Amino acid sequence: MLLTITLLATTAAIYSKVKIYDKNKATSYSTSNEKKQLSSVMSLSVCKESGSDIQKEINQDLAISLSSLGLTIVGKYYLPLNILSLPGLVYVFIPWFKDGYDSFVKERRVKMVTIDMFFISGLLAAQLFFPAALVAVGLSLSKKLLFKAEDHAQKRLVDVFSGIPRSVWLIKDKIEIEIPFENLKINDLVAVHAGEIVPIDGMITKGHAQLDQHILTGESQPVEKGPGDQVFALTIVLSGKISIKVDKTGQDTVAAQIGDILNSAADFRQTVQWKWMEFIDKTALPTLAVGLLTLPVVGFTRALGIVFSFGFGYAMRIIAPITLLTHLNLASKNSIFIKDGRALELLNQVDTIVFDKTGTLTQEQPTLSKIYFLNGYSENEILTYAATAEYKQKHPIAKTILETAKQRGLILSEIEEAKYEIGYGISVTIGQKLIKVGSTKFMELSGITIPIKIREIQDASHELGHSLICVAINEQISGAIELKPTIRPEAKKIISGLKKRGMSIYILSGDHQKPTKKLAEELGIEYYFAETLPENKAIHIEQLQKEGKCVCFVGDGINDSIALKKANLSISLHGASTIATDTAQIILMDESLNELLQLFDIGKQFQVKMKNGFWITFTLNMTAAGGILFLHFGLMTSIVLYYTSMTIGTGNAMLPLLQKK
Repeated sequence: MLLTITLLATTAAIYSKVKIYDKNKATSYSTSNEKKQLSSVMSLSVCKESGSDIQKEINQDLAISLSSLGLTIVGKYYLPLNILSLPGLVYVFIPWFKDGYDSFVKERRVKMVTIDMFFISGLLAAQLFFPAALVAVGLSLSKKLLFKAEDHAQKRLVDVFSGIPRSVWLIKDKIEIEIPFENLKINDLVAVHAGEIVPIDGMITKGHAQLDQHILTGESQPVEKGPGDQVFALTIVLSGKISIKVDKTGQDTVAAQIGDILNSAADFRQTVQWKWMEFIDKTALPTLAVGLLTLPVVGFTRALGIVFSFGFGYAMRIIAPITLLTHLNLASKNSIFIKDGRALELLNQVDTIVFDKTGTLTQEQPTLSKIYFLNGYSENEILTYAATAEYKQKHPIAKTILETAKQRGLILSEIEEAKYEIGYGISVTIGQKLIKVGSTKFMELSGITIPIKIREIQDASHELGHSLICVAINEQISGAIELKPTIRPEAKKIISGLKKRGMSIYILSGDHQKPTKKLAEELGIEYYFAETLPENKAIHIEQLQKEGKCVCFVGDGINDSIALKKANLSISLHGASTIATDTAQIILMDESLNELLQLFDIGKQFQVKMKNGFWITFTLNMTAAGGILFLHFGLMTSIVLYYTSMTIGTGNAMLPLLQKK
């Protein structure tokens, strides 16, 4: 009677689990495709619900495994209860049976899932229910641990989107009207008060406020913003009130695009698992052969133990992705945004670092050092013409000139016509005058003669490591503006640290030879490329790669996009406003070089932890296999050592985060 009940329960378990398993496979496929499009709140909600279903299934398997284990323990004293564990064990093991069958029968390949199918079948056929229950509990616990680690890594993403307000204050005819968030349109005006979350990306049209941008930039210091400044969804207004013109809503906001990137980084976990699966599958046939060869020598039960020990790579399916997620998390705690998980592996291969000069080794904006004037023009007139020409430009030199003009209270004229040549200069028409602002090279290309005095000034400024911007009025140079770079305060320390780590350092600059050389000498950098236009930066990167170097390019993420793409590894200093469009694989969120050494240390630590995890599992499991052959170890010893190796390996993987806390 008891046997009949057990058989019926087992049949029901098989039927129900196969249905759930097939459904989950379909869901997994759907989720995989949907993840490519995850950026809106709705799709994140779907993902959250899917994660909840997976967690329920894992918890259910764990509960059934523990119940089965309990029955096998009691069954030692009351044998009939032992067989009652069979339905639960079959229920938990169905995915392994199904995958093993598909591999062996449909694909006609011996993969590790095939070995699993034979191993589990052997345990159940030999009525080794207690070891089978231990294996089931271990598998369920490892799945739960991985889910928790993955959930923790993505929690920040879910938390970010859970903060989007359901309603917003629309300004219409100077009256604030509360409307649903989804009804907002581009160019609408929205009011955001103190304590509220900014719901969209846009520009402030009225008011001043102090904003907390920590959720996007990782920077805890609040920022002051006023009319003309950009604000981003999910930042918080700490004080003040602002009116914002809507630029982007919903899935188009920077926050939503960050969501896509975070999902991509987390999805690399699956790639890591597949790498280990490929490795494990290559050992499947040798494992089966060893099991069959040792069967006559050690007997059926201990041969199963040897087979189990040779599947140590399965532990790495858990340990490897947890190691990855731990180090991605560790990087984010240091304000380092890793957009691509592969970057962690690449960090250990880099032997050459190329720094863009402006905005990377130096502060983005230079300082105006001196204004020279000729032909009867005054200092302020030269500055006014230069500022008028550069009025609509966004590059650092233009910003410095414009800020200086603003500080002096100069009034700028209307521009009638403008022509900008990237990397050289700009030509504008102001009234009856043609104004050209740019380098001496730009002037020469325009057919303008460089006065001897300007040549002398340029030579002297270059000796100091400064740059000279000429101002020509009606084809005649009438003045020049001297700019000096401001070296980042952390640059020397970072360069020194990288050299101690065995890196070759290069500077890549669009500036002249002498100022670039002076900066290199000041920072202790041996190699540099000067007078390089933005479109030619990638050529130098390629040249270094042809010499056999693995190149990491560190730039500002905008003008350096081609070089960033060409390099083996790319790092940008830009923050929230460019995360979604930046081509760099890694972004230093505090917009400085401060965390660069820490980044390479995290990469090295990741590699060490991965190697440690492998050797821990390999050593303990091979000890178990050797013990069965030569020291009369049994199946239980093999199972205990296997899960001991997994526990130690997982602890080793998570240690960096525990130390950080």
